[in-house]
Amino acid sequence: MTATLTTPADAVDTPAHRDGNVLRWLGGYTASMIGDSVYYIALSWAAVQTGTPSQAGVVMAVSAVPRAVLMLGGGVIADRFGPRRVVILSDTVRCAAVLAVAGLLFLTGPGLWPLAVLALVFGTVDAVFLPAVGALPARVTSRGQLARVQGMRGLGIRFASVVGGPLGGLAVAVGGAAAAFTFAGLLIAVSVPLLISVRLRELPSGDGTGEGSGAVDGAGDGAVDGAVDGADGTGVSGAGYGGSGGEVGPGDGAAGGGGERVAGGGGGRVVRGRVVGRSRGASAAGGGRVAGGGGGQEVRGGAAGRGRVVGEGSGLVVRRGGAAGGGQVVGEGGRRVGRRGGRVGAVADSGEPVVEVAGGGAVGPGGAAWQDLVVGLRYIRRHRVLAPLMLAIALGDLGFVGPLNVGLTLLADERGWGASGMGWVLAGFGIGAGAASLLLAVRGRVPHAGHVMVYACLGGAVAIGALAFVPGVLAAVGVALMIGLLAGLSGALCGALLQTQADPAYLGRVTAVASLVSLGFAPLSMPLSAAAIGAWGTGPVFVVSAVVCGLGGVVALCARNLRRAELPK
Repeated sequence: MTATLTTPADAVDTPAHRDGNVLRWLGGYTASMIGDSVYYIALSWAAVQTGTPSQAGVVMAVSAVPRAVLMLGGGVIADRFGPRRVVILSDTVRCAAVLAVAGLLFLTGPGLWPLAVLALVFGTVDAVFLPAVGALPARVTSRGQLARVQGMRGLGIRFASVVGGPLGGLAVAVGGAAAAFTFAGLLIAVSVPLLISVRLRELPSGDGTGEGSGAVDGAGDGAVDGAVDGADGTGVSGAGYGGSGGEVGPGDGAAGGGGERVAGGGGGRVVRGRVVGRSRGASAAGGGRVAGGGGGQEVRGGAAGRGRVVGEGSGLVVRRGGAAGGGQVVGEGGRRVGRRGGRVGAVADSGEPVVEVAGGGAVGPGGAAWQDLVVGLRYIRRHRVLAPLMLAIALGDLGFVGPLNVGLTLLADERGWGASGMGWVLAGFGIGAGAASLLLAVRGRVPHAGHVMVYACLGGAVAIGALAFVPGVLAAVGVALMIGLLAGLSGALCGALLQTQADPAYLGRVTAVASLVSLGFAPLSMPLSAAAIGAWGTGPVFVVSAVVCGLGGVVALCARNLRRAELPK
C-alpha cells in the first residue's frame, strides 16, 4: 500500500512543462507506454513463432476481450480507491507478469499457454490501468494546466509509438522473445518509482465542473434526483456544482425542533413531500431533517441504505450519527467533501468531521460497485457537455480507425505505393498529430476550444475522404499530414475538454467510457472496412468513413454547450 503524497490545493499554479511533479508523471507514463509497445511486439512475435497464424490471432485477441469487457468496472475502481494508487498497483502487476513470462521463456521452450495467460492478465489489468491513467492528470496539476498536460501526454504517446516499435524489433533480433519481454518489463518497472514520487494536489472544496450550476441536467438548478436514507436524523443540504445552494452555518440557518439543520437560500426544497426553507433562516420540524437550498430542489425518499446518497445532485453530504436528532448534515453550497469522492474532507458546524460522504452520488464507500457505475453513466448522460462529447468521440473514432489502419494498407496495395510509400503516408500522419499535441503543450490553452474542435473534426473528415482520390504518394503524404494535424488537434481538444469539464470524482468512469469507445468499439470497424473495400473499393469506403467522422463534428456543432465550451485560463 502506497502512502499518498498531497500538495495543497492553493499551491502556486506552476506551468506544467516546468512542474517537476507533472514531469515525473509524464516520464513514468511515457516509460510505461514504451514498455507496452515493446510488449505487444514481443507477444505477437512469440505467438507467431510458437503456433499457427490463427492461434497467434487468438492470443492477441485474448488481451483485447477482458480490456473491453472490464473497462467500465475499472473506472469505478479508479474513482473508489484513487487513480494514483490504482495506477501504481496495476503497473506493478503488469511489470511482474511480463517479467515472469520472460523468465519462463528463458528457462523452458516457448508455448502458447503461457502467452495466452500473460495476454489475459495484461488485458485485465489494462482495464483498470487505462481509466486510472486518464483520471490522474486532474490530481497532479491545476485545472488551468490540464490542457497543456493533455498536449504533453499526446507527445508522450507519439514518442512511445515512434520509439517503441524499433526498440521492440531490436530486442527480438538480439535476444528473441524472452529478451524483448525482459526489456518491456524493465521499461514498465522504470515507471513505478516515478509514479510513486508523484504528489497529488488537494482538490479545492468548492471546485466545480467548469460549467457552473446545473452542469448536469435535472429537475432544477443543480437538481437532486436520488435517494436519501429513510431513517430520521439524516438529510441533505446544498445544491449545484457552482454553489447555488446556501451554506449551512451561523447566521445562514436556524435549528428547529429535534436538532435539525437548516440552510437558507430562499428557493425552498421539498423534503418528504413538505416544502421547507422558503425564507432565509427558516426552520424545519423533525429529528435531524434538513431544509434550504435553492432552485426548488426535490429530495425523494428511498431505500439506498443508511447514510447513503445516490443520484446526480452534487454538493450532497451525508453523515451518520451526530449530536442532534440522530444525524447532522452539512451542505456547503455545492461543496463536495470526503476523500472517497475525490474532495477534501470538511467538518460540520459542531466542529466534528463528516465521517461518511456520498460525494453527490459520485461514489459510495459502502455501496455496490454496480450502483456506482450506474450513477457514473447517468452523470455522463445528463451532463450538457460530456454527453455530446462522448457521442462525437465515438463517431470520430469509428470513422477514423478503419481507413487509417487496414484501409491505408489496402489503398497502398491498390495504387502500387508499396510498403515504403505506406510508411511515408503514416509518417506524415504522425508528424501532423505530433504537431497538434505540441501546439497544445506550448500554448496551454486554445481560445474557443469548442468551436476549434468542431471545425478541426469537420476538416479532418474531408481530408480522410480525399485521401482515397489523391494521384500519388507525395500528395497522399500531404493529405495525411493534414489528417494528422486536424484529427490530432480535434482529439487533443476532446481530451482536454473531457478533463476540464468532468468532475474529478467521476473522471475514472468518464475516462473508462471514452476508452471503451476508442479501444473496444472503434477497432470493430477494421474488419468491416476491409470487407467493404473488397466489395466496393477504397473510394466509397473512405467517403463513408469520412461522413461518419464528420457526423461527430455535426453533433458537437449542434450541441450548444459543447460548441461554446472553453478551456480554463
